Amino acid sequence: MNNTPLTTAGLLADKVAFVTGAGRGIGAAAARLFAREGARVVLAARTEAELKTVTEEIRTAGGTAEYVVCDLADPESVRAAVDRAVELYGRLDVAFNNGATIQQPGPMDAMPESEFDHVLAVNLKGPWLAMNAEIAAIRATAGTGAIVNNSSVGSLMGNPALPVYGAAKRAVNSLTASAAMSYGTEGIRVNAVAPGGTRTRMIDEWEAQSPGIVAHLTAQIPLGRTAAPEEIAEAAAWLLSDRASYVTGVVLRVDGGARS
Repeated sequence: MNNTPLTTAGLLADKVAFVTGAGRGIGAAAARLFAREGARVVLAARTEAELKTVTEEIRTAGGTAEYVVCDLADPESVRAAVDRAVELYGRLDVAFNNGATIQQPGPMDAMPESEFDHVLAVNLKGPWLAMNAEIAAIRATAGTGAIVNNSSVGSLMGNPALPVYGAAKRAVNSLTASAAMSYGTEGIRVNAVAPGGTRTRMIDEWEAQSPGIVAHLTAQIPLGRTAAPEEIAEAAAWLLSDRASYVTGVVLRVDGGARS
């Protein structure tokens, strides 16, 4: 017989959470969800107006949130944002590295070198910088914790429409696995979520540039629809929570079965 007492505590009760790309889409959904699940949340992104709106929504709903403007392509900005979370709440327990930028859809040889550099700076170097800062902050304050990186199902195979975006996300998968192995002995878990088609501004922009792409993607999804940002956030919340205490080094597909 299981005598474990029932609890109504949220998944992230009493934790301090740092979320990048939190001004809209999956990041904003995650910030709202983490706050509902009991976390004190620090939102980070480039656009202050969007951050302020989401932060005020969280506070109005009874949650605890602050924000900091952060450019993931700027090392000093990333480190300062993580440091700010510790300054505000005295610790860091969990982080969701969600911020990213999309590339112009098209074949590899059509991409300007400057765009290549920008996509890699934000989508690969950004998570690397953030993880380094987050691991240092967790180690110095909470002692143990968890990190989730936002990848993509487009990283799990050839991706001719978004080749450099896919390559950057595949590299994030590798960093995730390496970090899980490096820091597991310290009680720091590192995982990734790999969303499929999700209803965000990024996919809207892709549809505008490549009309019909959303219908094409949806036709490949056994569940017959794209995801809401909140559905990706739920997976990230679980991976960050103590209920996933024996899960690390995983890239969790959240794609409606598209890559089954």
